[in-house]
Amino acid sequence: MSETKATILVVDDEKDLAEGLRYNLELEGYAPSVALDGRMALDRLRDGGIDLVLLDVMMPGMTGLKVLDTIRREGDSTPVILLTAKSQESDKVTGLELGADDYVTKPFSLPELLARVRAVLRRYRPVPATTERNAEYDFGDLKVDFKRYVVIRDGMEYTLSRYESEILRYLLEHPDQVVTRRELLTEVWGYTNIPATRTVDNHIARLRKKVEETPDEPRHILTVHGIGYRFSVEGGEKEGE
Repeated sequence: MSETKATILVVDDEKDLAEGLRYNLELEGYAPSVALDGRMALDRLRDGGIDLVLLDVMMPGMTGLKVLDTIRREGDSTPVILLTAKSQESDKVTGLELGADDYVTKPFSLPELLARVRAVLRRYRPVPATTERNAEYDFGDLKVDFKRYVVIRDGMEYTLSRYESEILRYLLEHPDQVVTRRELLTEVWGYTNIPATRTVDNHIARLRKKVEETPDEPRHILTVHGIGYRFSVEGGEKEGE
């Protein structure tokens, strides 16, 4: 992160809790703002400039999971920490599969939450546009531009989310090598304790729709059953052949 204050959006329909978090985040040197419902949160996120979202799962009207699903479908890769209740174990898993970065269970201590905030902000890193790593890949029918977060296939541009971009970069940097799901969760998401989640598979499925001409018969992003994935640069074989 740069020296500028990280902007944090607190999304919770409990006004006292939201304002309390805003106050304490300000004391920690962040630049927080508050949204009291899902619609307000979406409007604020679409305006841009948010570095991290603290997102309550259980809100009336539009739930936190719906907000998360909507922004990820729109290609917004802003890091999200879910605020969940103890009884919402299934929501935690669903949230991770939808692209949440972490979760904190209510009631939580302020030091715990601040530690999670610092950890997620440290993990967040835009793809560097430096000469040390390739900013563009061009092979066959595909071109990947990591500076613009796009895949160009058959003259059409497809926007990549941050996680899609990082997954694709990692696969491209390990061509024709088997990359495990655990490896991706560690290298892309930054997990040390690996959760039971289908996050990787869900992101691969979305990535294939942008990379593959026929996503159900991929030639580039191939499944290695029971292990993970392998990227074929040549794209000369169908999955399973």
